[in-house]
Amino acid sequence: MPEITMPRLSDTMEDGVIASWLKQVGDQVTRGEVIAEIETDKALMELEAYDDGVLERILADAGSRVPIGEPIALVGDGSGAASATSAAPQGTSAATGGSVSAPAASPADTGAAATTQAAPAPAANDVPTAGGRYKSSPLARKIARELGVDLAAVAGTGPGGRITRRDVESAHTTVEPAPVTVPADAAATPAILSAGDYDEIPLTRIQQVSATRLTESKQQAPHIYLTSAIDVTDLLAFRAQINGTLESAGKGKVSVNDLLVKAVATTLRTDPSVNVSFAGDKLLRHKAINLGVAVATPAGLLVPVIHDADRKSVSEIAAESRDKAVRARDRKLRAEEMSGGTFTISNLGMFGIEQFTAVINPPESAILAVGGATDELRLDDSGTVISRKILRVTLSADHRAIDGAVAATFLQQLKDLIEHPLRIVT
Repeated sequence: MPEITMPRLSDTMEDGVIASWLKQVGDQVTRGEVIAEIETDKALMELEAYDDGVLERILADAGSRVPIGEPIALVGDGSGAASATSAAPQGTSAATGGSVSAPAASPADTGAAATTQAAPAPAANDVPTAGGRYKSSPLARKIARELGVDLAAVAGTGPGGRITRRDVESAHTTVEPAPVTVPADAAATPAILSAGDYDEIPLTRIQQVSATRLTESKQQAPHIYLTSAIDVTDLLAFRAQINGTLESAGKGKVSVNDLLVKAVATTLRTDPSVNVSFAGDKLLRHKAINLGVAVATPAGLLVPVIHDADRKSVSEIAAESRDKAVRARDRKLRAEEMSGGTFTISNLGMFGIEQFTAVINPPESAILAVGGATDELRLDDSGTVISRKILRVTLSADHRAIDGAVAATFLQQLKDLIEHPLRIVT
């Protein structure tokens, strides 16, 4: 019977969450038909059926987190669907390795429930398998490690006494917390927070993964920061000229960020020294220039990628950026549209931020933080005081892959290009 397994839907994905099933047990499915929605670390993705047939069993309920490669459903000729649905509502989880129990019967259902033959009690998981390893699903072992639960003390409720995810979580909730030793001098200190003083807001899947990856980035990559003040007076005038032409032609406008994306891509084409990734004993210098553009969404930070940005016009970059930003907020981006980035731009200028530093998005080695343009006084060539629009950008670079002088040279070239904007599009 063909299995449908949890697919790898992004380059950083380790497991996925079943957001919803669009097909039910007994439904006919065809190859390529969307049967479920999977929440990954980056987006809400559609899962298509691998084969024609009948959805005979659902092995992972909506809300279940399943490692890549684990089975989540079975498709067959339909003969197994009847037996699967006659015994109890199916919700066997690939993450747990056993059938999920049916919900408790309501008083109105007790008559029907009384006619059902009682299932034998599950075998306890008293004896480890060969090598001292207790029978358990991969996800159950992972959760046990995270929660500090000893599998030897967990009774398995899965087939043959197999320990499931629910068994581990249940064991964790029943364990009495260890006594906390309070220093004598702390007895008189009032609690900073008490129940009712705050609301708990669960992290989204994207926020959880971002927290993990960015923490690893700060811990593993020695960041260096370089800031440059760029005169964008001529760039803003050039943008107004471009948008006037586009507007008269009935086309969409370009933003300052679109021009900066093109400027960065052009600079990387000329000087690819920061378009690299650190790989232990070697550097990977990327041939493609794929620029990630950070987008804030209700679910967390996403980074759509403009692939081959150096080969696209400013108008093409503008149209693609707008489209991907909208779909990123709606969680409609495909995995390939958020993968393969070699350099990232994060712009907070629209929020009135003048300057900030950003955390490198691994496996990239650099990210450019862009602030907002402000009016500042400068001296012109004749010594006259004039007002100019100044934009500050800060490059965060992985010092393992990019030396300070290399990063400084890149910023110097980028500054020169932005201050002569006609060269961005020629």
